[in-house]
Amino acid sequence: QVQLVESGGGLVQTGGSLRLSCRASGSIFNVYAMGWYRQAPGKQREVVAGITRGGSTSYADSVKGRFTISRDTAKNTVYLQMNSLKPEDTGVYYCNKLAERNDYWGQGTQVTVSS
Repeated sequence: QVQLVESGGGLVQTGGSLRLSCRASGSIFNVYAMGWYRQAPGKQREVVAGITRGGSTSYADSVKGRFTISRDTAKNTVYLQMNSLKPEDTGVYYCNKLAERNDYWGQGTQVTVSS
């Protein structure tokens, strides 16, 4: 059974930091590259960071230099360290495998950055 459980979101002021966590089932975590996605109010969901099984990372231009993705294989967990947060980072954050299409999503975790 696919399981994706995100946590760590919250309300933070501009310039603040948050660390998101996502525990994934082994059927996804051990097979695929993983990513963090963001859905801002009124916008489509977008990938903000990705990490391969080998640890190579990639970032959307909007978060490059501020966000860091990592994974803990012992815990089947993906993290997103978010620093220097901006109001435009506000949204619901999800993790999932990096794919053109994902049919199952977790509940996500809300991040709100106040100005």
